Amino acid sequence: MLNYKKYQRVPVEDFKQRTWPDKQIMKAPVWCSVDLRDGNQALIDPMVVSEKIEFFNYLIKLGFKEIEVGFPAASQIEYDFIRQVIERKMLPDDVKLQVLAQCREEQIIRNFETVQGTKFFIMHIYNSTSTLQRDVVFNADKQKVIDIAVSGVQMVKRHLNEYDGETILEYSPESFTGTELDYALEVCNAVIDEWGPTPDHKMIINLPSTVEMTTPNVFADRIEFMSTNMNKRDSIILSVHPHNDRGTGVATAELALLAGADRIEGTLFGNGERTGNVDIVTLAYNMFSQGIDPELALDNIKEAAELFERTCKMDIHPRHPYAGKLVFTAFSGSHQDAINKGVAAMRERNSEIWAVPYLPIDPSDIGREYEPIVRINSQSGKGGVAFVMDTYFGFKLPKGMQREFADVIQVLSEKQGEVSPDTIMDEFREEYLNRKEPIHFRKLKVEDLSGETESEFDTKVVLTYTDHGTEKQFEAVGNGPLDAVQRGLTMTFEKRIKILDYEEHALQSGSNSQAAAYIHLLDADTGKATYGVGVSSNITRASVRAVFSAFNRLDLGGK
Repeated sequence: MLNYKKYQRVPVEDFKQRTWPDKQIMKAPVWCSVDLRDGNQALIDPMVVSEKIEFFNYLIKLGFKEIEVGFPAASQIEYDFIRQVIERKMLPDDVKLQVLAQCREEQIIRNFETVQGTKFFIMHIYNSTSTLQRDVVFNADKQKVIDIAVSGVQMVKRHLNEYDGETILEYSPESFTGTELDYALEVCNAVIDEWGPTPDHKMIINLPSTVEMTTPNVFADRIEFMSTNMNKRDSIILSVHPHNDRGTGVATAELALLAGADRIEGTLFGNGERTGNVDIVTLAYNMFSQGIDPELALDNIKEAAELFERTCKMDIHPRHPYAGKLVFTAFSGSHQDAINKGVAAMRERNSEIWAVPYLPIDPSDIGREYEPIVRINSQSGKGGVAFVMDTYFGFKLPKGMQREFADVIQVLSEKQGEVSPDTIMDEFREEYLNRKEPIHFRKLKVEDLSGETESEFDTKVVLTYTDHGTEKQFEAVGNGPLDAVQRGLTMTFEKRIKILDYEEHALQSGSNSQAAAYIHLLDADTGKATYGVGVSSNITRASVRAVFSAFNRLDLGGK
């Protein structure tokens, strides 16, 4: 049995002044990618310099304006990578490099050395402030921890003249989520007062959920408390750095934005220590799905996923929001039916607003247009099969026919599991298009009788066919070619057949277009009915082929 009594509930602040529940996200935050530092340090096989450069260039392509590129004091690779970015002039003028250091002088000096040659950079310093770490790691009281933070700021100020560009200070009280809230505010205010930011020269206060310890609403309360009570708030860029230990990193970040955060640090696809950092891809697409410009060029998720998996040597989960291989795929029959109807409704209404059940965004908007939205297995139904036939092959099956053909595919899927679109099309040909035995339509001559006779019929047909391989012919009259063909088959084979329904549509546009015709045919003697399908560049021929297809499927040709 789980020993739940081993764990203590994390204290929750009594913050009744909260206003964040009444707010909405209206615009994208300042994004800061920490893939190359926080993300990279969590990899089993960290990136080499060439991989980091490739990843850096891709982050630039996506539109990131702030990128944490490393911890220069941690390794030579970190230093060499940053120097290559600068010396090879790979850094656009509007992008800021961010480098990390503890509140230790040798690390701060190393950061200044590393970024020489840039116009501005973000000096990110931190020290842990949590109750637990003060006790078991540092054995330090509250004042000692404040002194460490303030001394870190003083070190940065002492070495400012060693750098020719502009330094933007960022301070993080590491393990903010495990720090008493009043005390976290005290530490941050001490740092703010020491640095002296102004509205024209702001600093960044970054509040990390270094370990996610509570529900997202509690984190939002903490952020709003800090935002409301922080010194010189108009001179502060309030940043959050959520991790995902409880699996709610995205929700934590979104509620933090409601609570006053201006900036988010995270990684592509949520890579990072333990369960990872907050996933910027998911956050950005969540905004996109609400009609908000995420201000990142994430219109090709496949490209982003390929680069991430190759450079990080990690697989993206197939159910990962937006990026997973299966997230736009429906196996359930009811889901497939709803998707099919939603896509059809949008097409009919010529709507510019996306509204399709079970698909929060249009997959084609993020480069997923060639992926299967609907995949067919034993759980699928008529809507899924109809969707595949329409989307992949252009056949818009009549509603009644959808169930008939779905039953065929159901039998196949129960035997072999998932059925590919090509296999579905093969079955369609076998069941309908290639049903040419025992009665095979060969050619048709149509004569217009209008005004020529006293007959009640206006059309005469001469139809050539083979019966079990022997060529034969019949003549018949009727009100139109189809009616005449029906009467001719009834007469010739002594079968009472009736056309219940008829539909047609073009399969493709242009001079070489073909038409598909669907016939619902009844055997009045047995009460059995089925569909037939015909395809031809001539709609009359397509219709007659459909009649013969259904006739053979009803097994009316005899032996």
